[in-house]
Amino acid sequence: MTAVQDILRQAPYFADIEPSQLEAVAAAVVEHSYRRGEPVFLEGYPCEGLYVVKSGRVRVYKISPEGREQVLLIAGPGDTFNEVPVFDGGPNPASVEALEPTVLLLLPRSALLRMVETHPQLGRAFMRTFAMRLRQLVGLVEELSFKTVTGRVARILLEQLPSAGGGDQPPRRLTQRELAAMAGTAREVAGRALKALEQQGAVRIERGHVVVADRGRLASLGR
Repeated sequence: MTAVQDILRQAPYFADIEPSQLEAVAAAVVEHSYRRGEPVFLEGYPCEGLYVVKSGRVRVYKISPEGREQVLLIAGPGDTFNEVPVFDGGPNPASVEALEPTVLLLLPRSALLRMVETHPQLGRAFMRTFAMRLRQLVGLVEELSFKTVTGRVARILLEQLPSAGGGDQPPRRLTQRELAAMAGTAREVAGRALKALEQQGAVRIERGHVVVADRGRLASLGR
């Protein structure tokens, strides 16, 4: 199995397809590299296809007419984005930017649509993942509507913790601007939320980095 096929297997759409089908998907993808801060595409432009992160991280975000930013997704290796316009034929619904040096696999829209038509199990995999993404967006709306900024920041920090191990681990590196955009608030407000979490013993701020001091406490504040 090639490195590209290994990454595709991590994506929910391609995890259970036959090896021959996976080989066909891998043959159709186009690899692109991006520098930190480089845009992948902008909202409103025509959709080129489905993207899979091979290495690095990207942020998927929207900007309001007033210039306020809301991060919808931080995508890392094996994650996918831009599925919706592949199927509805519309433009990109959000913008995407590389957070660090990143390599993406682009599966062109025309190739993906042909595969879905000929492989029903691939279509079912897309429906399952669409349903999961819809639940995530409903959860985001719920958080922005009902949860405090401190609670949202606590939840984001928990999600950025490494999945293995526990205790005193640093979250994956986020700037205060990125943290604020993910929490749907201003940078200054996110900074005050971090100070509140520190005062309650959930985190420590060391040389500009956030260190989780009490994971259980942070989890209770993020509910």
